[in-house]
Amino acid sequence: MKHDQAKLPSIGFVSTFPPTSCGLATFTAALRGAMADARGTYEGLDVVSLVESRLDGPGPEVTYQHVNGDGVSLRKAADVLNTHDVALIQHEYGIFGGPDGDEVLDLVTNLDVPSIVTLHTVLSNPTPAQKTILEKLVGLSDETVVMSDTALRRLERRYDLDPMKVRVVPHGAMASLAGPSLADGIRPVVLTWGLIGPGKGLESAIEAFAELKDLRPQPRYIILGKTHPKVQAAHGDAYLNGLKARAHSLGLDDVVEFDGRYLDLESLTTEVRRADFVLLPYESTEQVTSGVLVEAVAAGKPVVATAFPHALEMLGTGAGTVVPHSDPHGMAVALRTLISEPDHAAHMASVARSIGSTLYWPAVAEKYEAIVSRLTTSPPAVAARSGTRHSRRPVDHLAKVS
Repeated sequence: MKHDQAKLPSIGFVSTFPPTSCGLATFTAALRGAMADARGTYEGLDVVSLVESRLDGPGPEVTYQHVNGDGVSLRKAADVLNTHDVALIQHEYGIFGGPDGDEVLDLVTNLDVPSIVTLHTVLSNPTPAQKTILEKLVGLSDETVVMSDTALRRLERRYDLDPMKVRVVPHGAMASLAGPSLADGIRPVVLTWGLIGPGKGLESAIEAFAELKDLRPQPRYIILGKTHPKVQAAHGDAYLNGLKARAHSLGLDDVVEFDGRYLDLESLTTEVRRADFVLLPYESTEQVTSGVLVEAVAAGKPVVATAFPHALEMLGTGAGTVVPHSDPHGMAVALRTLISEPDHAAHMASVARSIGSTLYWPAVAEKYEAIVSRLTTSPPAVAARSGTRHSRRPVDHLAKVS
């Protein structure tokens, strides 16, 4: 349903942004696009992008590029955001300047308009500095969004903050993932996608397929994505070549395939729909948000994942199987069950589709619009637009959005 444009508040998005290859950049572009679709216009939906150095020819949606670590740039970024009704800030420690990205606090402090902060990482064992930054950030912002119940519980248990300022809005997924499966090959396809680098557990995944060589037909394991830019800058192709060498040494040249493309959302949607199963072998025990997991479930794909927090929450419904971290044998057993027992896989797919119907970007965008609307009609926001310094007092909060 499209909104009445005359009443819509303007939003300044703060995040990394395409062409930067980054999960937060993709998230922000997708959320902005979904909000524009609902509004019927991109007008008033501007981006302050976070960069290490200014890029040539950013898109017209990027009204300012903030260079991390540059104080003058930071003040200008705040000035640009203050021309909007609301600032919507994506937070990850590594995307802002300063130790542990503490520059985000200076940015929010200099805002005269209400701010919404979306937390992409909530650590269970933060350093004292990381804990302080997150607590101060939630305190300074008017609303804080997390993308899983696990993240909300972790904030409540581990951090000294007002939980009434925090609400759950799930990570979104492309609605086109809802289409029928495009898997039609004789060999079952298992897919992992995203930027490639240490910590993704790809070594364990490759070893798991060495235990499945007796299956007929043999499965195909497709690793889709390019090397993470920071890994590429530091080590070139050494990490990727190491993965290829591991697959070769295990006799998996005809099983493990590396597709080095970084796809746009529509192209990625097609590749996900072509898969039979999704494998998330991540090593992290901290991950409370996984866009890849959300997309896999939204596509109705049975998932095998390591026991990271978001997987435990989403797959506990029956949409997939959770296995221990760094356990190639456990991974192989779970994959063998899915491949060998079609009825079991079909049940998982059915559960995933039922969950996925709540995760598409239009529904997520509506939840963000509800928060924006509430903030811009509250007394502190009205005062800010009239020239009074924003008080940062908590507003009369919405019920939990989920």
